[in-house]
Amino acid sequence: MSKSRALLSAVLFCIFSVAAFGQVKLPKLISDGMVLQRDTDIKLWGWASEGEPVSVLFRGKEYNTRADNNGKWTIDLSGLEEGGPFIMTIAGSNKIELKDIYVGDVWLVSGQSNMELSMGRVEPLYADEIANANNPQLRFFEVPKNYHFEEAREEIEGGKWEPVTPENIRQLSAVAYFFAKDLYDQYQVPIGIINSSLGGSPAEAWMSEEALKEFPNHYAEAIQYKISDFRDSIQNNDAERIGSWHRKAVKEDVGIPNKWKNEQVDTSGWSSMEIPGYWADDELGHKNGVVWFRRTFEIPQELAGQSPKLLLGRIVDADSVFVNGHFVGNTTYQYPPRRYSIPAGILKPGQNSISIRITNESGRGGFVTDKPYKLIFEDSEIDLRGEWKYKLGVEMPSLRGQTFIRWKPLGLYNAMIHPLTDYSLKGVIWYQGESNADNPVEYERLFPALIKDWRKQLEQPRLPFLFVQLANFMEPREEPGESSWARLRESQTKTLSLPKTGMAVTIDVGEWNDIHPLNKKAVGERLARAAKKVAYNEEIVPAGPLYDSFVREKDSIIISFKNTGSGLVAKNGNSLEHFAIAGKDRKWRWAKAVIRGNKVVVYHPEVSNPVAVRYAWADNPDTANLYNREGLPASPFRTDDWD
Repeated sequence: MSKSRALLSAVLFCIFSVAAFGQVKLPKLISDGMVLQRDTDIKLWGWASEGEPVSVLFRGKEYNTRADNNGKWTIDLSGLEEGGPFIMTIAGSNKIELKDIYVGDVWLVSGQSNMELSMGRVEPLYADEIANANNPQLRFFEVPKNYHFEEAREEIEGGKWEPVTPENIRQLSAVAYFFAKDLYDQYQVPIGIINSSLGGSPAEAWMSEEALKEFPNHYAEAIQYKISDFRDSIQNNDAERIGSWHRKAVKEDVGIPNKWKNEQVDTSGWSSMEIPGYWADDELGHKNGVVWFRRTFEIPQELAGQSPKLLLGRIVDADSVFVNGHFVGNTTYQYPPRRYSIPAGILKPGQNSISIRITNESGRGGFVTDKPYKLIFEDSEIDLRGEWKYKLGVEMPSLRGQTFIRWKPLGLYNAMIHPLTDYSLKGVIWYQGESNADNPVEYERLFPALIKDWRKQLEQPRLPFLFVQLANFMEPREEPGESSWARLRESQTKTLSLPKTGMAVTIDVGEWNDIHPLNKKAVGERLARAAKKVAYNEEIVPAGPLYDSFVREKDSIIISFKNTGSGLVAKNGNSLEHFAIAGKDRKWRWAKAVIRGNKVVVYHPEVSNPVAVRYAWADNPDTANLYNREGLPASPFRTDDWD
């Protein structure tokens, strides 16, 4: 390069550097519509030129600072009273005016899919709530879903503050919405929700590098995933392996060239199966690949012109749905409910057909039981359960799933939590644990470590941290036994030993066949109740009965509780259920249990010398019915430590 060209390049670099760095810039969180935390010290921050003076004008007061040697500036505000909307002006060599600002309470919400689950997903239970939602003092900020391993990020990639409206409520976290609404109804102050959650994520993905050092296996994995070539190799191999499987499935699926999606198909040689159900339980057996299902149904003349909803429960794994040969929708993985709309003009009077192409990568493919399968018209329904015809399109080997790099230790903390750590909060709500249920003993250390880590990174050592205990899930068992979900619930309960924590028990609002139960209102409101005790210092019972201690009395064990409130009750006036008792032989038997004051007496006529009791110790303790009179369920517990 000539000297003249080098000089020109240097001049241009300086010009563009001034343009890029010579003006005040703000993080995404500090923007129009934000909610600032009341009654505490808060920090505003951003970037400018080194040494550049920066001023903030807010609510009649001016604050001044200068950018440091790295171009970052901070200004501290304190003692802001709730209210709004306000305007804030931030000025350096340029001027930024932020509008529609409120001061109230700010909550960070995080976790995996049950926190992420939107109001749109739970709409069947809350259609009126969605239709009438309109509160400018409830503000949501959705943190973009991303991960990063090399270093902790200073900024998120996008996001904006939005008030709750009928137009956007379907995209908002259902748990967070009901939590925020309950607090607003009680305190009448603006509530800001920063939602930083990601489906399927384990706790270790949300922990800083410093915190992970206490867990050598997770720390080693985090260091490994810092290497971009390593990540790229995994992603490329997964993409090729999974893509090849699906390309072959499409190429060899005989249902495609034979047009099994069409309205008229000869199914005389097809097998029959009762829907809902799994073809592994039918004559097809344990096969993976593509299976086509078909059935016909009658439409009366008066319904033919309508555009009904088609509910197909849940399907394992992926589906494409055709009505009278017309494509009406598809879902690419097993968890979302299948809710499709049939456009007007597709249905006709008389016989109509539905054809479903199901792709199953591994495990048991088919239609999840105890879910709705029907057509819903304005004033009537057509039941689609019963006999369907089916035929194998192509058999494929079981497909190993992809490596979810985004779930690896450290990645989510660096990208989705660290950029938020300068923002002052009222507290945190957390719904996570399903992805750590295979190692519940480790979670007993891992989860408290996460809470301590966040409090340290946020520089709020007594930050209220509220969490959801795992809901009931999977098929109930007839006999008492071991349960990794019960053990993880125990680890969650033990976390209450940390100060300023609270827990919402949800073993009564789950669904045996769905890891994403719809009743998120109870979850949000129970979290809000815990918040009123832990964060707002209300003199209330924050949750249901918690095991405290036990004593043996002859042939019985007497259990004492905390959080008994106005007294213990058996829900619906029935006798207490889901208590188990064991003697020295460690054989568990379903026990008799009766309430005596604020205690429960547990016994069994065949156990003369009992040594231990368990309550609701199962993946799905569906009959557990010990509550306090405040209507809150008791947390599962055990008196033994027989790991």
